[in-house]
Amino acid sequence: MWTLDELVERVREALAAEYPGAPNGRVRDVPDRRAIRWYTTIGLVDRPLGMRGRTALYGPRHLQQLVAIKRWQAEGRSLSQIQADFVFLTPRDLTEASRVPEHLLADDAPASVPDVVHRPRFWADRPATQTDRPATQTDVRVADLPAVESRPVETAPVHGVTLGGGAILLLPRPVTDKDRADIAAAAAPLMSLLETRGLIDGSTS
Repeated sequence: MWTLDELVERVREALAAEYPGAPNGRVRDVPDRRAIRWYTTIGLVDRPLGMRGRTALYGPRHLQQLVAIKRWQAEGRSLSQIQADFVFLTPRDLTEASRVPEHLLADDAPASVPDVVHRPRFWADRPATQTDRPATQTDVRVADLPAVESRPVETAPVHGVTLGGGAILLLPRPVTDKDRADIAAAAAPLMSLLETRGLIDGSTS
C-alpha cells in the first residue's frame, strides 16, 4: 500500500511515457493531492484501503482509476461522462483503459503491516450475536416474552445513490446512470461542507 504522495508519483510515472495531456488547459496533467481527494469525495475513485495513524493508504486499483481518468480526459471526456462509464467498468476494462505498467502496480509494502487500521465494512460485517457478548441482567429470553401477533410491514422501496465519503442519498424512485452523474456533480458543495465539518469520512494524509 502507498501513501497519497507515493500514489501521485506512480500516477506521474504511468502517464509520463505516452500521455498527451488534457486538451482543456484547466485540467492538470497529473492529479495532485487535492484532486485525488475530490475524486474520492464524488465517488469517482475508491476510498483508501485503510489508515496508518492519520495517513491514508492506497493500492493498485486507485492507481488504475486515476490513470484511466486522466487518459480519458485527454480524449476530451468530461468527469460526468467518465463517472457514467465507470459504473459499467469491469476490472479487466479498467486494466485496459489505464494501461499502467506492471512494475508500477507492484505493492512494495510488506505483506503484514501491524499499524494499519482497515476501515470497517458495515455493510458486510456480521453483527454481534447473543454468544458474542457477555450476558447482562437485562438479557431476556425469547421464550419469556408474551406472544405478539405478527403482521407484515409495508415499506416503500428505497433506492440509494452513493456520494462518496460514506454518504448515501436515499430516493423513493430508481435513478439512471445520468441521474447518478448529475446528482454527484450537484452534491459537490454539500460533500465539501460535510467533509469540512467532519461529518463524512474524508481522506487524510
